[in-house]
Amino acid sequence: MPQELDQDKHMSFVDHLEELRHRVFKSFLAIFLGALICLAFVKPLVKTLEAPASSIRFLQLAPGEFLFVSIKVAGYSGLIIALPYIVFQIILFILPGLTQREKKLIAPAVAGSVVLFLTGLFFAWWALVPAALNFLLNYGADVVEPLWSIEKYLDFVLLLMLGTGLSFQIPILQLILGILGLVKWKQMLSTWRWVLMLSAIAGAVITPSTDPITMLLLGSSISLLFLLGILLVAIADQFKSQIPPTNHPP
Repeated sequence: MPQELDQDKHMSFVDHLEELRHRVFKSFLAIFLGALICLAFVKPLVKTLEAPASSIRFLQLAPGEFLFVSIKVAGYSGLIIALPYIVFQIILFILPGLTQREKKLIAPAVAGSVVLFLTGLFFAWWALVPAALNFLLNYGADVVEPLWSIEKYLDFVLLLMLGTGLSFQIPILQLILGILGLVKWKQMLSTWRWVLMLSAIAGAVITPSTDPITMLLLGSSISLLFLLGILLVAIADQFKSQIPPTNHPP
């Protein structure tokens, strides 16, 4: 790890604000550069996003619609590419305020965050989007012919994928709160009834199509992720208890 990860910094409030501004600027720059790279390969990206709806004909309903769609797809893709770097910048900002025990758990949390986000994207593209499309197509198959706007379709797919990817961060959020000592795994486990209800609500809010199959799949996934987060917090508590405290010289 870079040397700056191991250095304790004592900064004033103004210095912290300047540090935050610096990290945010770097993060936005990474997103911009990632979007530029993706813009050069936007057509293969769009074809990949169209794959779950292979039987649908997509239309460009206004002049320049696909141009704006391309920019939008490149922006979302740039955000995904820049995510590991953004998480790294967040860690660099909060790291000086953590203890040595907490710092030892940061690297696994960062790696897990990236893996879970990518898993959420793939889960949405592989399971949620096809399930939603199948329901919507069958519902109106005997009434209307499916000719969809490419912009509306990609808005639906991108929002569902991004929302699912962010919802897959729940275990990491729980782990961070557990590392900081703000919650205990037994406390979270005692709220399982509320979690089931909130998972159902979140599934309804995140799902753009509001079809029951997609909401059920996403709500169930959120509940399972919450249970995974409880397990991670319990493991982190056990790990922290086995790490001897660092003795600083007087």
